[in-house]
Amino acid sequence: MATFGTLSDRLTETFRNLRTKGKLSASDVDGTVREIRRALLDADVALSVVKDFTAKVRERALGDEVNKALNPAQQVVQIVNEELVQILGGEQRRLQFAKTAPTVIMLAGLQGSGKTTFAGKLAKQLEGEGHTPLLVAADLQRPNAVNQLQVVAQQAGATIYAPEPGNGVGDPVKVSRDGVEHARRQQHDVVIIDTAGRLGVDAELMKQAADIRKAVDPDEVLFVIDAMIGQDAVNTAKAFQEGVDFTGVVLSKLDGDARGGAALSVASVTGRPIIFASTGERLEDLEPFHPDRMASRILDLGDILTLIEQAQQAFDEEEAMKVAEKLATEQFTLEDFLEQLQQMKKMGSMKKMLGMLPGMGQMKQQLEDFDEREIDRTEAIIRSMTPGERRNPKVLNGSRRLRIARGSGMTVTDVNQLVARFEQAAKMMKTVARGGTPNIPGMGPVPGMGRPGASSKRGKKGKSSGRSRSGNPAKRAAENAGLPVGGGEATGSGFGLGGAPKAPSEADLAEIQKLFGKS
Repeated sequence: MATFGTLSDRLTETFRNLRTKGKLSASDVDGTVREIRRALLDADVALSVVKDFTAKVRERALGDEVNKALNPAQQVVQIVNEELVQILGGEQRRLQFAKTAPTVIMLAGLQGSGKTTFAGKLAKQLEGEGHTPLLVAADLQRPNAVNQLQVVAQQAGATIYAPEPGNGVGDPVKVSRDGVEHARRQQHDVVIIDTAGRLGVDAELMKQAADIRKAVDPDEVLFVIDAMIGQDAVNTAKAFQEGVDFTGVVLSKLDGDARGGAALSVASVTGRPIIFASTGERLEDLEPFHPDRMASRILDLGDILTLIEQAQQAFDEEEAMKVAEKLATEQFTLEDFLEQLQQMKKMGSMKKMLGMLPGMGQMKQQLEDFDEREIDRTEAIIRSMTPGERRNPKVLNGSRRLRIARGSGMTVTDVNQLVARFEQAAKMMKTVARGGTPNIPGMGPVPGMGRPGASSKRGKKGKSSGRSRSGNPAKRAAENAGLPVGGGEATGSGFGLGGAPKAPSEADLAEIQKLFGKS
């Protein structure tokens, strides 16, 4: 993600230099630890956290676990990954709900940290999980704060309790207490109290927040902190911990371009877990915080689990089975393609999804050049077709294509390219559905799919002997024995950890771009 971009680049470069060494000396470890220290300090991580982190990494890197490892460089990366997980909180911590409803969640933080927006995001997420949240407008100081929460609540489809107009009018402690009672009467099982913030930490802010906490006795007090705040994050977090004593942390604006030191400092310094991470402006852009997954993203090892979870939420399993049947029976149409595009859009930004793949940190420019608007243009072209044209693109003659181009605001060339790409993509997907190996133009057969070395026709007729036909005797013997041949690099993650997939090549990204938009 953008916040950790610079830190990720620095760490990636540091570990790349280790991969050429078969054995690590004390000077190699010291040099690596020194580079890690510089990278963390440049990322605005608190000095105390950096000292503890690098001391643990150095101690373990010089220990027996690295000296006895078959690949010391990979072992050092593993150590750094494990220590990063620890300073990010160790294990994921979920919201704790009260045994007797309603569960009261109080939000605290500085003005501008994103409390009000987070309140809406949390309400929307809880609604999706079957809860009935109530938003309480207890920020009565900031101009139009109540109105903002009303707008956010409407967008999230949540109920709001706002008896006071705000703008300096009303008692926030009374509103908070009455809001909890109102939720109990109306049978809301979660209450989210949006409290006031200030431009800086002051006694009045702390007293008001402490009074609200005393009045409502919340089950969770979430401290919302801007991930772009830098070194001041530690002082702010300590002040709120002493004044209000929060139970969990929410990191907002993780999609920004700041250096992200707050995320690596606040959990370690306060001893309180990070529960949520806000990764965008939309109400859907809220993720449960997983320390192990965040560490993997920072080290450019990808976050496949989060990607799979987002796909499961966006895609309908029953619809997916229907599409698979249509592919197998060669009935896949532009209407089905349009439905798949719409489901992909529910997952969010394509750039963000591609960024979760291992090694994508090394392809930032290609990701930046990826134009997500092409999906909208593709959708516009398909929507300009009649149902009959979507089901059978072969009827698209010159006059029909001109009409579609005018209706979608595109050119006839764009329409022609879309139809050609759809036929190519449909053919590729049909090959996969039949168990064959798809051929991507310019890339050849996709490795790991179908039966290597044999076409689907050959498999059906049973004529293939399964023996190598290579003219090189050594290569033929290796192939027949099932051993890998060739001089390519071994597959693995960016640092060779485990069996993670290699980063997509520029050709892969170009092909994805072509499938959904212009070349």
